[in-house]
Amino acid sequence: MKLLIKNGRVIDPARNFDQVCDVAVGAGRIVSIGRAPDNFAPARTIDAGGCVVAPGLVDLAARLREPGHEHEGMLQSEMAAAVAGGVTSLVCAPDTDPVLDEPGLVTMLKFRAEKLHLARVFPLGALTRGLQGEALTEMAELAECGCVGFSQAEVPLADTQVLLRALQYAATYGFTVWLRPQDRDLGRGVAASGPLATRLGLSGVPVAAETIALHTIFELVRATGARVHICRLSSAAGLELVRRARDEGLRFSCDVSINSLHLTDADIGYFDSRMRLAPPLRQARDRDALREGLADGSIDALVSDHTPVDEDAKTLPFAEAEPGATGLELLLSLALRWGQDSGVGLVRALAVLTNEPARVLGASLGTLEASIGRLVEGAQADLCVFDPQATWTVAPAALRSQGKHTPFGGHELPGRVRCTVVGGQLAYEGWEQA
Repeated sequence: MKLLIKNGRVIDPARNFDQVCDVAVGAGRIVSIGRAPDNFAPARTIDAGGCVVAPGLVDLAARLREPGHEHEGMLQSEMAAAVAGGVTSLVCAPDTDPVLDEPGLVTMLKFRAEKLHLARVFPLGALTRGLQGEALTEMAELAECGCVGFSQAEVPLADTQVLLRALQYAATYGFTVWLRPQDRDLGRGVAASGPLATRLGLSGVPVAAETIALHTIFELVRATGARVHICRLSSAAGLELVRRARDEGLRFSCDVSINSLHLTDADIGYFDSRMRLAPPLRQARDRDALREGLADGSIDALVSDHTPVDEDAKTLPFAEAEPGATGLELLLSLALRWGQDSGVGLVRALAVLTNEPARVLGASLGTLEASIGRLVEGAQADLCVFDPQATWTVAPAALRSQGKHTPFGGHELPGRVRCTVVGGQLAYEGWEQA
């Protein structure tokens, strides 16, 4: 399908391109940026006047819940939510049921996702069999089937010897290990340690749960030379360790969740289970440090941490509720709000959703996917067209995700996705909401 997107403000943060011009799309790729070729005959012309034309968003943390948790989310619903939020590429965790620890399971997931013709799915394989933290998976075989890295999801590795061997294996083949830094024993609580958790009588997760895990990870990276991605940093102290490791030149990247970027433990209020998240919401000083770290590049990417949870699992007492929130449809708007509040501007707000997360994936992707997160002639035509001046109020019941629980219900947010293009095909149109 040939598309011509006219009069939009085309922004490619990867090359500091920011110009009002046209984008021509054909055969699944970007034919031209600027004036379309004279012989270009589009089947569809879209007037993007007043809108931004950006690379499709890349989300490094989205649970699709299938297979095994279809009562909380299905590929169809969650990927429809992705393209409605402008997300064209997403990374999914291996903690499905069964766990993604066998090549056949990965192949099946990718096949089912591709049949939907919505967002691109990049699965993480399990680091250990069944995520049990004992025997390593056959990472090489999983990589051949399409895994872009290896993870324990939310299951901490208690055995440091197993983690050492996993990093040695990964370093041998050039794989990336994705780890959320949380000590198993210190991380058993349900809220961040502090005055509020104490007052509410909630079991606490101290900052040390994150910093001890980070110390261990960085020591093993020094010993093995492995490449690691730190998932969902949550504290100011953790950020300081990340900055020191960057100064040392260690090979790693890291991200932060939209929840930790905008919310604090005070938002728990009177045991609001919508705020039951992992990692737990921390104090205002942590939130402010994370916002600064994302602005100055200490943190590479912003993620939705999309984790749909069904009604029965969420409407429970706070300590018993399942952690998680839907986020794919809110990712762009919350990034724009952060950009406005922090004064970093639109280009940086888009960079942490496009070329920066794409760079994290870059080492694992083949030549076909190497140009995701960018707008250049000849690249895959994955685009997000949105109106930066439009505002919308988050109505959980109207979200396309099967999970309707979000901490941001009722919030008025900036930016509205008008259309999403994946591989040159219109995957979502929302002009009727203009």
